[in-house]
Amino acid sequence: MTTEARLPTRQLIQPDVPTFDTNGLNDASRESLADLLLTMADDEFVVGFWDSEWTGIAPMLEEDVAWSSIAQDEIGHARVWYEMLAQLTGDTADHLAFGRQPSEYRHARLVDHPRNDWAFSITRRWLYDTADAVRLAAIADHPFKPLADVVAKVRREERYHLMHLDSWLRRLAGREGLPRDGVLGALDALAADALTVFSGPMADHAEAWRSSANRTLSELDLPTIPEGVPPADGRDHAQPSESFQWLWGEFTSVARLEEGVEW
Repeated sequence: MTTEARLPTRQLIQPDVPTFDTNGLNDASRESLADLLLTMADDEFVVGFWDSEWTGIAPMLEEDVAWSSIAQDEIGHARVWYEMLAQLTGDTADHLAFGRQPSEYRHARLVDHPRNDWAFSITRRWLYDTADAVRLAAIADHPFKPLADVVAKVRREERYHLMHLDSWLRRLAGREGLPRDGVLGALDALAADALTVFSGPMADHAEAWRSSANRTLSELDLPTIPEGVPPADGRDHAQPSESFQWLWGEFTSVARLEEGVEW
C-alpha cells in the first residue's frame, strides 16, 4: 500500500466526535447502543495495540510503516467509539480506554491472542477485518444518525486495511513451506475464537460473515470456519488471559503513572 493511497484517510483520527442529542433515545435503545459501541471500541483498541507491537520489527520497511499506520488507525477508531459512548453514559473516553481493570474490557477473544509471528498476525487480522467489515455494513444505516455518519467515514478507511490484509493472506497462502504452514497453524489456533467478534449485540450477522470468509478460504484451499454460533462468553474476561494482562499493563502504564493525563 502506498503512502499516497493512505493520505486521504488520515483525517479521521484527528477531530473529536461532535456532541449529539441523546434525549430521543429510550432506555432500551441507549443500553443497546452503548453495548455495541463498547464492543467495537474495545475490539479496535486491543487489536490496534497488538499491531503496534510490530513497529520496528515487521519483516520489511514498507510493512513497518504500513502496520504502524494501521495500528494508529484502529486506535483512532477506538477513540471515536469511546467518545460516543462517553456521551451516552456520562463517562470519559480516557477512563473507558485506560481506567478500567483487565476484567472489565469487552473485546472479542479473537483479538485476545498475543501478537505471535507474522503469518499469525496477518491471519488473525484478516479474520477480524472481514468480520468488522460485515459488522460495519450491518450498522451503516443505523437509525441513530450520529453513529451512521461516523460509520461511513470508518468504512472508507477500513477498506484500505482489508485490501492490504487480503493481499498478504493470498501471498502467504500461495507460498508452500513456512509461509503457508504459518497460515494453516494460525487458522487452527484461531478457529475456536473466529466467531467471537459476533458475540454480543451482532450475533445475527455471524453466518453472513462465515459464508463470506469461507469463500475466500476455499479459493485459497485453506480450512474453512466451521458452522456454529458465537459463544456467549466470547467477550467475557472475568479471568483475563495472561497475554491481555501484559498488554493492559503496557497501554495503561502512563495513565497509571500520571493521574489525570488526557488522551
